[in-house]
Amino acid sequence: MGAQPSCPLSKKQQQQLRGQVDGLLRTFLPCYRRQLATAVLRHISQELGPQEPAACQLSHTKCRDIGASCSWHRRGGVWRGRWRRLSGNLKLPRVREHQGPLTLLHGQPPQWRPIFCVLRGDGHLEWFSHKENYESGGRPLGSAALTGYTLLTSQREYLCLLDDLCPSSSGDLAQEEPLRVLEEPVSFALFLVHPFRAHLCFCAGSRGAQRAWRLGLQGAIRLRATVLQRSRAPAACAFLDAVRLYRRRRGYAGGDDAALGSDAEVLSAELMRELLPALRAQTLRGLRGVGRARARACAEFLDAVHAAVLSWASSRLRAFQPEKDALLAALERMVRADLEQILQQRALGARRIEAEIRDTLETCLCQKVDPQLPQLTLVLVSLVEATLQAVRTLLIRGMDRLCHYLRKSPSGTQLRREVYEFGEIPWDPELMQACYREAERNHNHLTQLAKPFGFLGMRSLVFGAQDLAQQLMAAAVTTFLQLADQCLTSALDCSQAAEQLEKVRGLVLKKFTSDSETTRWRFTRDWLLGIFWPFVWGHLGMRCNLETPEADGDILAVGCQVLTTEGVYRDVIQGLLLQRIDRELEKVLGASDRARAPADCSVAQWDQEGAGEHLTGSGL
Repeated sequence: MGAQPSCPLSKKQQQQLRGQVDGLLRTFLPCYRRQLATAVLRHISQELGPQEPAACQLSHTKCRDIGASCSWHRRGGVWRGRWRRLSGNLKLPRVREHQGPLTLLHGQPPQWRPIFCVLRGDGHLEWFSHKENYESGGRPLGSAALTGYTLLTSQREYLCLLDDLCPSSSGDLAQEEPLRVLEEPVSFALFLVHPFRAHLCFCAGSRGAQRAWRLGLQGAIRLRATVLQRSRAPAACAFLDAVRLYRRRRGYAGGDDAALGSDAEVLSAELMRELLPALRAQTLRGLRGVGRARARACAEFLDAVHAAVLSWASSRLRAFQPEKDALLAALERMVRADLEQILQQRALGARRIEAEIRDTLETCLCQKVDPQLPQLTLVLVSLVEATLQAVRTLLIRGMDRLCHYLRKSPSGTQLRREVYEFGEIPWDPELMQACYREAERNHNHLTQLAKPFGFLGMRSLVFGAQDLAQQLMAAAVTTFLQLADQCLTSALDCSQAAEQLEKVRGLVLKKFTSDSETTRWRFTRDWLLGIFWPFVWGHLGMRCNLETPEADGDILAVGCQVLTTEGVYRDVIQGLLLQRIDRELEKVLGASDRARAPADCSVAQWDQEGAGEHLTGSGL
């Protein structure tokens, strides 16, 4: 009947896991509290300090509020109409919902069974026995939040993965009677694999259906992975910083993909990575079967462990929420009241620390960073430029199509459909695929360039570039629809309306160009810092003992650990590293792009000449 664990989770195992979740949080939450203090200080410092040199030109709105409709009618050759954003009556999800029949490998022994699948707008996948069961509101047979999954469309690649997970000691895969179904050729496969969750094996009915599902699932995986990175809230920034600090203190020095997902998912994945070797060894001893059968059964057992860990982590974080809210409120009151004193004390600490580490840091930068910085900068700039050019091309095509339809004097129904489809471009995975593909083109080259610095966050980098493409397209679409709404009046005939729309098109492209230049600088700068910063910190940490308990103590007795010696060390090192990065970007992009780019909220900038020094960045 296939490999199965004798007992998925015993009471003893549940108690052990609960204790391990509690232990992780006892270590992590103090880091989180300290980073909340840093994030609040960063936020208020930026809010009260010098404003950004140039604001975004395009209209940025909430991701679910993009869209437009129009109602047109004709009287005596005069078009009466108006464009209206659908924020009140249409909510477009970040992932376009997709549904249809698939075949699922399921059961004991596993068999291919027809099901009806639904991909929700929040990145959840559900499957039902029949379409009628879904339409009548029935419960799904199963569901999965797609955080952390990787999508494979090659059966051979999936079987190799199973063999690597659990090699057969005898090498006789023919013994695996229950999984011969996987060895038989399958067409249009969709394999969703995860390091510690059950694998999901689907087949589509045609190549076109496989492509549609592939694009939708890839978008959902990215959406689920980048939920924290897209947020600018102090609590989200603090959480990401705390995860990096927690991992660094446990020996993981390089940048990586550990912070993909929601807060509970990130912490659950962190604990699962720590437990995985022991869990896998323990589980395999209790499983029957060999090779691929054991690998699938082991994944199913780990899925049960992960579900328990995620449930407990979610519960503990919900219990921490009232304390976090109270802490954030207290921090804001305290920081606003003592801001001048805090910034003065920090500036004094920064001057002292810079004098201590400048020579050591300069040696590291000259020997390790400078030789690689120009090439990495060029590759990152090339990646983001190609992505933005693909967005521009798609935007122009969409605007031209609308202008063309308006000149042809279409019916109101036709124009309504065209406007609706234009508003949906950012969420259409097929249309956006060209932009997303550009973000992946230099993946292998970047990986090789970043390898000497221990950077393992290439998936996060690619996801970030793809999110950037979607956000910029959404902003451009919103801006076009808003400006069209303002200029198209009932007094215009069709030809005049088309002329006005052409003017709107030109204005939107100017705004898009301005925002693209800003985005290009900021994206490249942020990721160069993400690649080099962990390496430089680790290099100096070994020489300067930057992460000793003494280095983590307060340097200003204003409560809540707003300032720590370690935090100021990080600020100073990042500031000096960014001087190198900015000089290189000026060579490649020009100083005008730097002047146009908004201040980076994630990095400290120090004015070390006066008593009123101001911070525009964070402590990490």
